[in-house]
Amino acid sequence: MNKLLSAFLFVALLCSCADSYDIKGSSNVSNLDGRKLYLKVIKDGELKNIDSCDVVHGQFSFSGTLDSVRMAGLYMDNESVLPVVLERGCINIKIDDTHRSCIGTPLNDKLSKFLDSYNRLESQVNELSHKQSRAIMNGDDLDDINSKLEQEAQQIAIQEDRLVTSFITENFDNVLGPGVFMMVTSGFRFPELTPWIEDIMSKATDTFKRDPYVKEYIEAAQRNQNIMNGLENPTESDAQMLPSQPTAPPTPNELAQPSQAGRQGQADSD
Repeated sequence: MNKLLSAFLFVALLCSCADSYDIKGSSNVSNLDGRKLYLKVIKDGELKNIDSCDVVHGQFSFSGTLDSVRMAGLYMDNESVLPVVLERGCINIKIDDTHRSCIGTPLNDKLSKFLDSYNRLESQVNELSHKQSRAIMNGDDLDDINSKLEQEAQQIAIQEDRLVTSFITENFDNVLGPGVFMMVTSGFRFPELTPWIEDIMSKATDTFKRDPYVKEYIEAAQRNQNIMNGLENPTESDAQMLPSQPTAPPTPNELAQPSQAGRQGQADSD
C-alpha cells in the first residue's frame, strides 16, 4: 500500500509543477514510427520550433517550462497534426487512423470537445455527397435532390458558424479564443473585415483585442479596407496581399476552419 501511495504521489508531483507541462503521446499509425514530431508556436509573427522528439514504438513525449499558458501545434515536419495548449499538468495525446485527441488539462479538454463537435458537423457535410450519389442511383429527381441537399448544407453551415462563434466569444479571455480566431483567419486570402469578424469584434473584451495576433490582424484588415476604399495608398507589400478586385466574404462554412488537424483526420479516414 505504501509503495502504491508513493507511486501515486510521484505521478501527482510530476503533473503539478507550477511552471511546467508534460506531454505523453501514443500512436498506432504505422508510418509515424521513427518519425520526428515538433512542438511549434507563433513567435514574432513566425512559426518556430520549441521542442522535438522521435516516435519510438508508438510512444512520444515532450516536457518543458513555461512562463504563461500558450497555444502551440504538434507537427510532423511542416504538416500540422493537431493544436495543443501548453499549460500546467499532464497532457495526453492520442493519434490513430480515425481520431486525434489532446486531453488531460482544462483548456485542452475544452478545445478537444470543440474540435470533436466541429468534426462531427464536417462528417455530415461529407455525407451529403454520398446522399446525392445514392439518390441518383435510385432514380430520384436531380433538381429535387440538389434542393434538399442545399438546404441541409445551409443548416450545417449555420451550425458550424454558431459553434465557432460561440466558442471564440466564450473564450475571449484565455488563449483558446485568439487561438481559434487565428486558425479561422489564417485561411483567408488576406486580412479583411468580414461581417463575421465585425460581429466578433463588437462583442470582444479588451483582453481579446489586445492579443498580439488579433490586434495585428484587425489593424491589417482595417488598412486593407481603407486601401480598397481609396482612403490610403498601398505599399508594395500591401499591393501583393490585395486581390485585383474585392471578393465576397467567406461563407460560414469557409469561416469555420479551426484546424488542419480535423481536416487531416478526415482525409486519413476516407
